Formats: sequence, structure tokens, C-alpha cells
Amino acid sequence: MRKPQTGPLQGIRILDLTRLLPGPLGTMLMADMGAEVIKIEDPNAPDYVRVFPPFVGGESVNYLAYNRSKKSMLLDYKSEEGKNIFLDLVKTADVVIEQFRPNYLEKWGIDYPKARLVNPNIIYVSVTGYGQTGPYAHLAGHDLNYISYAGVLGITGEKDSAPIIPGVQLADIAGGSYMSVIATLAALHARTQTGVGQHVDVSMTDAVMPLLSVSYGIYAATNQAPQRGTLPLSGGMPNYGIYECKDKKYVALGTLEPKFWGKFCDLTHKPDWKMFMLPQNDEQLQSFKNLIGSLFLEQNQNEWVSFGLQHDLLISPVYGLEDLENDPHLQARKMIIETEHTKAGKLKSIGVPLKFSETEAHPAWAAPTLGEDTEDILRELGY
Repeated sequence: MRKPQTGPLQGIRILDLTRLLPGPLGTMLMADMGAEVIKIEDPNAPDYVRVFPPFVGGESVNYLAYNRSKKSMLLDYKSEEGKNIFLDLVKTADVVIEQFRPNYLEKWGIDYPKARLVNPNIIYVSVTGYGQTGPYAHLAGHDLNYISYAGVLGITGEKDSAPIIPGVQLADIAGGSYMSVIATLAALHARTQTGVGQHVDVSMTDAVMPLLSVSYGIYAATNQAPQRGTLPLSGGMPNYGIYECKDKKYVALGTLEPKFWGKFCDLTHKPDWKMFMLPQNDEQLQSFKNLIGSLFLEQNQNEWVSFGLQHDLLISPVYGLEDLENDPHLQARKMIIETEHTKAGKLKSIGVPLKFSETEAHPAWAAPTLGEDTEDILRELGY
């Protein structure tokens, strides 16, 4: 039976009951790091993402994007036989990760209390929108709802305009995927200290709130809620922003510290602009932004990027997705990779973000087809 051969998490077995984006991306990150992840799907209701277009070779691109390096098992855990097979699997596992509403798995007899009876060392990670407790615990939701409740959506956007939906799923990924990895690794470490497993409650709403650490800190200290587009790192400083170039492309100017901004002003022959770092009011802020914007309109994006690289000026291109695979740094870091899928053929995807000097992590194989490993897993259990 196939198993990942590299990565720091080799020897850890994870039973993955998650669907859609948050849990599956988190378990894929751990699978890429060497964990043996068994993705378990109900044959009557597999992961919904499998039917999301577009499709390549009959497989959903969305499914392929965050389910590589895993095994796939079809198991009707709602049946008595399926429940028993699942609990037999729990005996062999280190971690279970699930993404259902609170208490849903209790009625099928595969919740944490039941899993703990057969394996006291099991770590059971529950990823939900609002957590296992509280007034909203049983509510349905999606990324937009979670960042709405968390306050993240409310401070995202331009001044005096409506909130803007972020270009990526912040609660799903930062609050769900990443936090499920952190939760798993923290609980695994605790188990080495205590000898027992535990249940970990991951609320995507709770888990996305640390993104507010800076802005909420300002609010807590001043009792004044910052307006959208006015925080120092989200529109409140003219020397830290996005500017259009002559060719209609954009650059990000990150000259936050006085030494970088001062150097930028000197090299562009604008020494009097050094005082732009501290606009006194909204009118002055906009005036300063307009002047800087006029300067960037004088040259194309690649010219400004070259100028920034030459002088270490924190000027970077605002890339489109089509630009990523051509960037030399991202190429060197292997952040766009290619895998071979039995049905979909060659696929490009995001690489492994963590680099380990002694236990290299990289994808083991492309996303499995539905139920591809079921027989091997059952055979291993003695069925």
C-alpha cells in the first residue's frame, strides 16, 4: 500500500472526513509533509467539490488542487458495518479531522467520545464555522459569513466605500486550513508530553480574528474604530500602497521605514517628499498619493521593478496568476509545480510552502480518484 516517502510527518496517520476547501487543504499540507492521509468519503455523498467545474479529464480542478498526496477511501460510515470499519481505522490512526456541524457525527457513532473508547490516544480535530459552543455553533456559514462576524470584512476596502470581498478565502484558509494544521501539530506534541489524545475545537471565525491584531490593538488603545482604508498598512500611508504604471499595470510600493522612503525620494529627485510619511489630514493624504501616482505613471511596470531591485526600494510587481510560474524567485523556491494525474494528465499547482533541511517535503502523488485506495486499506485491516 502506497505511503509518502519523505517529509517530517512520516509515521503519522490522519483520517480525513473533511470536504470543500478548509479541511482538505489543511490535510493536503500535512500529506505533502509526509503524513499518511486517508480521505474518507461517503459513497452516497462524496466531497461536494468533486462536482465543481471546471473539469479536466472528468476530474474537478478544485478537487485536484487540494487533495494531492492523499489516499481515497469510500466508506458508508452511516451503516453499522461502515461504522465498525471506521472505528477499526481509528485504532490505527493518530488523528481524525472532520468538518461537520457540532454533534453531526454523534448520531453515526463515530464522534470523539466513541473514537476515544477504541483509541485513547486519538487526536480529534473538529473544524467548524463558529466552534462547538456558543449561540452560533449550529448555524450554516461560509467564508464570507465568518470574516463578516470576525470584523475582518468590515475593515477591508477603500475609505468611504462599501466593504470589499477579499480575493482569497481568508477564514477558510487562514482560519480553517492553516489552523487545523497548527491544531494537529500542537495536539501531537501535547500527546508526547501527556500520553493521551484530545479533542481540538477549531472555529474559523475565532481563528481568523488574529488577523485583526494590529487594527484591534489600535481600537482597544484609542477607543476609536479605524475606518476602512485609513489604517497605516491598508491605505493610510502614501509611501505604502499600490500605484498604476504607464502600461496600465500596477506596482506595490512598500517603503514603510523612513530609511527606504528617504532613499526613494532621493533617487527620484524628490527630496521634499520625505515629509509625505506623516500626512496631517485626509486631504493632505490624498494630495500626497496623487503626486506619487503621477510619478509612477511616467514609466512602465518592469522599469519600476528593475529600479526597485537595483536600489533595494521595496517595489514589487502586482502579479496576475499568469505571471507566477515565470517569476525566477518562485521558480527557485519550487512554488509552482507539476504533477501527473491518471485521468487529468499533467497539472500545475501551488508547491509546498515549508522547506525542511533534513526531511524534505514534496507532493507524493496527484489527487486520488474516488475510492482508489479502498481495497488496499480494507485488506490492511483484515477485511
